[in-house]
Amino acid sequence: MMDGHGRVRRIYYGWPMLVGVSTAQVVSWGILYYAFSVFVTPMQAELGWTTVELTGAYSLALLCAGLAAIPVGRWQDRHGPRALMTSCSILAVLLLVAWAQVEQLASFYLIMAGIGLVSAGVLYEPAFTIIAVWFRRLRSRAFTVLTFFGAFASLVFIPLSAWLTSLFGWRGALLVLAAILATITIPIHSLLLRRRPEDLGLLPDGDGPTTDQPDQPARPREQSLPPAVALRDGRFWLLTAAFAASTIATVTMTVHVIPYLITRGHSSGFAATVAGLFGLMSLLGRMTLGLLASRVAHRRMTTALMGMQIVGLIILALSSTSQLGALFYIALFGAGSGVLTIMRAAMLADHYGPASYGTINGAQNLALTGAKTVAPVGAGLLVAALGGYGVLLWGLVAMLMLGAGAVLAVRDQPPRSYIAVPTPERPVLAKER
Repeated sequence: MMDGHGRVRRIYYGWPMLVGVSTAQVVSWGILYYAFSVFVTPMQAELGWTTVELTGAYSLALLCAGLAAIPVGRWQDRHGPRALMTSCSILAVLLLVAWAQVEQLASFYLIMAGIGLVSAGVLYEPAFTIIAVWFRRLRSRAFTVLTFFGAFASLVFIPLSAWLTSLFGWRGALLVLAAILATITIPIHSLLLRRRPEDLGLLPDGDGPTTDQPDQPARPREQSLPPAVALRDGRFWLLTAAFAASTIATVTMTVHVIPYLITRGHSSGFAATVAGLFGLMSLLGRMTLGLLASRVAHRRMTTALMGMQIVGLIILALSSTSQLGALFYIALFGAGSGVLTIMRAAMLADHYGPASYGTINGAQNLALTGAKTVAPVGAGLLVAALGGYGVLLWGLVAMLMLGAGAVLAVRDQPPRSYIAVPTPERPVLAKER
C-alpha cells in the first residue's frame, strides 16, 4: 500500500492483531459460554442432577465473571493483555478437561466458578480494552469487526458441540473442545498481542510513527481519565443505567419469549424459531447499522437503537397472536441489541479514553452482571405474581424509555484537547491540560 508520498505503507499492526483476537473470541465465547446448553441434558441423564442444579452452576460462572471484571481490567491497564489472556486461555483448557472428568456436584460448581473467572480474562471486556488502546478514529469500526466475529460463536459452536456429543458423548466432546480452545486461542494470545501501539513506534489507527518527522506533524494523543474520576462522573452512571435497562430487557426476552409466544397460541416450533433468529438479527444489525457507528454521533445512535428495541416490544405486545408481528419484533429488537454492544464499548472509550479503560469498563460490567443475574428471575416472579406477560412487556418498554432518556441526558463528548499519552500508572487528568 502506498501513502501520499509514494512510499510503501505497511498494514497497521492493530488490524491483524484485531482479526486474531476476534477469531479467539469466536472460539472462547462458543466453548466457554454457548456450549453449556448442549451439555445440560446428557449430564442430567448420566449424573442425575436437576436442571436447577446445573443452571445454578452456570449462573455462578456468570457472577464470578462479573466480580472478576474490575481486577482483570486493572491488571490489563497496568500490564497489557498478553500475559492475562494467555494464562486465562491455558486455565480455561485445564478447567474444560476437569469438567470432562467431573462426578460430584460440588466439584462441578468449583469448575464453573473457575470458568467464570477465566472468562473475564478472555471474552469481550479485555478485547474491548485492546481496541480502546489501539484505535481512536477507527475505534467504532474496530468494535464492529470484533462483535461481528463474536456473533458467529453460537452459530458455530452450539451445532458443533451437539455433533461432538453425538459422536463421543458429553465428556469426549468437552475434551475435543478443550483441544480446539488450546490450539486456537493460546497461540493467538501469546504470539499476537502487544500492549500498545507506541511500543512499536506507532500511533493509534496506524497514522504514523511517534517520532517527529519534517513531513509528518506529530499527532496529539488522546486524553484519559482515571477510574476515581470516572466513577464520580454523572455521565458514567447515566450510561450504566441506560445499558443496564437494555441488558435487562435483552436477557428477559431471551429467557421468556418462547413461553410468552406459546401462551399467545403460537406453536412451540414457531416460538423456538423466533428465539433462534435473535442471533441472526444481531449479526445483521452489526453488518448494517454497525457500519454507521463511526459516522453518527454515538449518543444519537444509541438512543435510536433503544428506540428499535422499544418499537419491537410494542409491536409484540399489540400483535401477540400474529406471526408477522413476532417476526417484526425479533428483527427490530435483535438488531438493536446487537449494535448496542458496540455502542456501550465505544461510548465508554469516547468519554474516558484508553489509559484506564479496562478498570472503568470492568466497573460498568460488574453493574451489568447484576442486571443479567436479576433479570430472568425477577421477570419470572413478576409474571407469576401478575398471572401474565402483558405487564412485563410494558414494564420493559417503560424501562427502555428511561434508558433512552438517560443516554440523551449525557451530552455529546466535546472536542478534546489532546495531550501526551499518559502512563497506565498515572493517567493524565483533564485539569492538567
